[in-house]
Amino acid sequence: MVFRSPYAAVPAVDEPIHQAVLGRAAEFGDAVALVDGVNGQTVTYAQLDRFHRRIAAALAAAGLRKGDVLALHSPNTIAYPAVFYGAARAGASVTTVHPLATPEEFAKQLSDSSARWIVTVSPLLDNARRAAELAGGIAEIYVCDTVDGHDGHSRYVSVLDMLASTAPEPEVAIDPAEDVAALPYSSGTTGVPKGVMLTHRSIATNLAQLAPAIPMGPGDRILAVLPFFHIYGLTALMNAPLRHGATVVVLPRFELETFLAAIEKHRINGLYVAPPIVLALAKHPAVADYDLSCLQYIVSAAAPLDAHLAQACSKRLGLPPVLQAYGMTELSPGTHVVPLDAQNPPPGAVGRLLPGTEMRLLALDGSGKDADAGQEGEIAIRGPQVMKGYLGRPDATAAMIDEEGWVHTGDVGRVEGDGWLFVVDRVKELIKYKGYQVAPAELEALLLTHEGIADAAVIGVPDADGNEIPKAYVVRQRAAADLTAGEVTAYVAARVAPYKKIRRVEFIDGVPRAASGKILRRELRERDRASDRERKTV
Repeated sequence: MVFRSPYAAVPAVDEPIHQAVLGRAAEFGDAVALVDGVNGQTVTYAQLDRFHRRIAAALAAAGLRKGDVLALHSPNTIAYPAVFYGAARAGASVTTVHPLATPEEFAKQLSDSSARWIVTVSPLLDNARRAAELAGGIAEIYVCDTVDGHDGHSRYVSVLDMLASTAPEPEVAIDPAEDVAALPYSSGTTGVPKGVMLTHRSIATNLAQLAPAIPMGPGDRILAVLPFFHIYGLTALMNAPLRHGATVVVLPRFELETFLAAIEKHRINGLYVAPPIVLALAKHPAVADYDLSCLQYIVSAAAPLDAHLAQACSKRLGLPPVLQAYGMTELSPGTHVVPLDAQNPPPGAVGRLLPGTEMRLLALDGSGKDADAGQEGEIAIRGPQVMKGYLGRPDATAAMIDEEGWVHTGDVGRVEGDGWLFVVDRVKELIKYKGYQVAPAELEALLLTHEGIADAAVIGVPDADGNEIPKAYVVRQRAAADLTAGEVTAYVAARVAPYKKIRRVEFIDGVPRAASGKILRRELRERDRASDRERKTV
């Protein structure tokens, strides 16, 4: 059975992303587009439009050409949108990089994406330089702010200097249906991170699909605390509000007191968050110290949200039910959302299909047939927001998108009532730690480089707060019988970004595997649940 959206289809948006978002910038003019939530600095729509055009001109004058890849390596700042749209206007694809990536992780992304240009911020400049050295082939490194001149840093050009460029604005012919605007990295349903090719059309059309369900406009004030480098933040907190004339208050990271103060000071009316922030809003005592009466709605996505937690949050804040949305990087990202005007949406539902989006629930036996009516099945999606494919990985693309254009998400869901989707499970191999994707295969490969480890497997397990955390099952080498859990976690922590760290370690005699060599993670999950029950009864 094919499920279809209750909304009328929207036409494909065949515009470059910078035009799709900033096409009305002149209309919004002196209205504030961006606010630095820390120091209060503002950027108007007229300034944002001018800034991104000057950045495009400076990049083109420096030699950037259509088809080049620019790595944007930065926390959220008010400069981030101008750099993103400026690079797009110059014809580049932007690969967004986690600001906490180690130089080695950053270098892998640079090499895989063939990036030749880097834009970073001065506190991260040393990591960016090291990554560039490891990857090679980098034409230039820029910073969004200024540098202090130490250790040769004074030779790096600031994006702020680009704003004074007198170079001509580049005229680049962009094919929205084919040309890649954004190249975020995702593990898909399993495996190591891969470059997700999102075209100008797929991203821009997804914005049009979201508009009927979650309308925005002048006067709306959105708090951007989730990272722009993640497709959720890029879409919901940058592209969508700036497309419609809203004001985006930007925070570089989530710190509860700063977050709450920003809501109160800037009179934020819309929050787009992940479940850990919902948890804090529902339970942390500091929330009572701030006036959050300006809030009108909260949307949670990036990971499953427990229905009881959602209800506790909305009750404490005196708000309508916390809304949910569903999607994945490979889908630009949105496919489902609970609309702002929904009357009594069922608790726990992640939404209904966006315009022009189709869904099937596939039988879990791997037959490729539809699940029986009323039964759970693997969620498959088809629509104009589907990615072009994984960069340089045709086999991985074919495994993800079948010949009829259906994206096999790896998530298990059911449909109830008037088309409401409930996500009841997801691919077990992929761990989502506070909304960030962690690929077990990547951590397993790293663990096996330790001379004292003979074998290893990684799964996601819940912690005390309900977050999913990486747990390693480790087989010691015979000569390393005294290897401790602390040594294992420290070894990994020194080599990966913080969100990928191993949080628990259990030593076992052997990793359970099928005859094919595939790790039997189900057995490890059962072992962890049994251990948890045993701990609770002691």
